[in-house]
Amino acid sequence: MNLNSLMSKIEALLFVVGDDGMTVKQLSQLLDVEEMEIEAALSELETHYNESEERGFTLKTLAGTYQLTTKPELAETIKKLVENPNSQVLTTASLEVLAIIAYKQPITRTEVEDLRGVKSERPIQTLVSRALVQEVGRAEGTGRAILYGTTKEFLNYFGLKDLTELPPLPEGNAADENEETDLFMTKFQEAFNVPE
Repeated sequence: MNLNSLMSKIEALLFVVGDDGMTVKQLSQLLDVEEMEIEAALSELETHYNESEERGFTLKTLAGTYQLTTKPELAETIKKLVENPNSQVLTTASLEVLAIIAYKQPITRTEVEDLRGVKSERPIQTLVSRALVQEVGRAEGTGRAILYGTTKEFLNYFGLKDLTELPPLPEGNAADENEETDLFMTKFQEAFNVPE
C-alpha cells in the first residue's frame, strides 16, 4: 500500500472514531499493515497537518492513542459555531423525530420510522450528537434494538422542568400515522415557537 493511500485510510479511521482515537497496533491490525508503516504514515500526517495552514486538523497523541483534533488557533472560529443559535437550528426531520421520541419514549428507531414513514437514522444521530436524545436501554426480543429517550439537555433546550410539562396531545385516535406525526410537529411548533 502506498504512503498516500495509507495516510488517507488512517485519516478516515481517526475521523470516524473521534475522541476515542486509535493506537498504532489497532490501526495496524485493521489495515493489515506493519506497525512501522503505520508509524511512518502517522508521522507524515502530523507533518502535513502542522505545516499546512490550509488544514483545520492536527494529529494529537495521548498515551499512545492518536486522535484527529482541531487546531488550537481555530478555537475562536469553533466557539462562534457553538455560541451562535442560528447554526444550532434543528431541521424539520430532526424536530419530527424529537417530538415522537419525547411523547413516545422509550422508543426504537424502527418505531420512529414506522410513525414517520421514512428513515430516521440521520435525525436520530443529530439529536444524539446534540445531547437532546440518548440511549435509554434495549428492547426485548430479536436484535435487542436501542431504545431512545430525551435527556436533561432536551428539558433545558425547551425550558421544561420535566416531561409532564410537554403540551398535552388532543384525545382521540389519529386517522393514520401521518396525522399523528403532523400532530407532534404542530404541538412542538406551537409550544416552543419553532419556525416551520
